[in-house]
Amino acid sequence: MQDKKIIAIYGKGGIGKSSTASNIAAACADEGYKVMIIGCDPKSDSSINLLGGKRIPTILGLLKEEKDIEEKDIVFNGYNGVKCVEVGGPEPGIGCAGRGIIVAIQKLKEVSKVHKDMDLIIYDVPGDIVCGGFVAPIKKGFVNEAYVLTSGEYMPLYAANNICRGLSKINTELSGVICNSRSVTREKEIVNKFATQLKSEMLAFIPKEQLVQDCERDGFSVIEKEPRSQIAAIYRELGNKIMSTKKSSIPVALEDEELRELIR
Repeated sequence: MQDKKIIAIYGKGGIGKSSTASNIAAACADEGYKVMIIGCDPKSDSSINLLGGKRIPTILGLLKEEKDIEEKDIVFNGYNGVKCVEVGGPEPGIGCAGRGIIVAIQKLKEVSKVHKDMDLIIYDVPGDIVCGGFVAPIKKGFVNEAYVLTSGEYMPLYAANNICRGLSKINTELSGVICNSRSVTREKEIVNKFATQLKSEMLAFIPKEQLVQDCERDGFSVIEKEPRSQIAAIYRELGNKIMSTKKSSIPVALEDEELRELIR
């Protein structure tokens, strides 16, 4: 019997976490898995491409309004039955994003049991600032696998490396590195070496294609709008790897000079 996969995808803001997460969700739903995506970014856009461009209410937003929340208020059906939830974020300058995630997930579990029926739950988590908040889903036992998304550019690699340093401090294993390409010279080689030095592996190299942006502008995943495209096939392969992978290890973060040497 397939074990339930509850994963977190981390990465620098703007690197394409939400796009990648939504395409993985759609690809796995097409394979017959029951999938839920939980957006933990204050932008609350993790599920937008699974809902035809529609934004949904956030749990923290409804809590702020002191509304009596029911399942139908926060869990929405997206593409091919993917369950979509958005945590939202605290007011700027007030509160802690990590604490907000904990409160929101506790509320979700209080009003809904739908997560218990899922084969795959994806947490889309921001990772620019590696404070205690970014590991909230892991430390509270919400997540059992972690993945990091990067490109071959220095700053996304730096952020990914910091995330891995944070994971190692809380003795949490990394299940793989995903490269969302920015068409950098030697990019595939760089990210593959980066993953190897972390004691992990690169699970997918997602090429930079305008098709992804075109689909997102219309509010759709590539899987839904361009299912026969080459990049859709890459997302499907990545989804299959995530659902079947058993390997993971505590990441060994690079020193800054090692990271710079890697991209030279």
